[in-house]
Amino acid sequence: MYALFEGERQIGDPFATEKEVWEAALIEGLVTDVPVADEEGGRLVPAGYHVRPVHKGARPRRG
Repeated sequence: MYALFEGERQIGDPFATEKEVWEAALIEGLVTDVPVADEEGGRLVPAGYHVRPVHKGARPRRG
């Protein structure tokens, strides 16, 4: 399971894949663009946002 984080705060529900997390974040308006591979093989992500693994059943922390 993966979830979207802004800094250390989880801001999205967990999904099975990173792709699903970014798609949901885009639909919800949490981000305005999704990560893409750059010419050097790295990733460009919206400032402050990242996706990381979470435990199954994890819920976003409010506040």
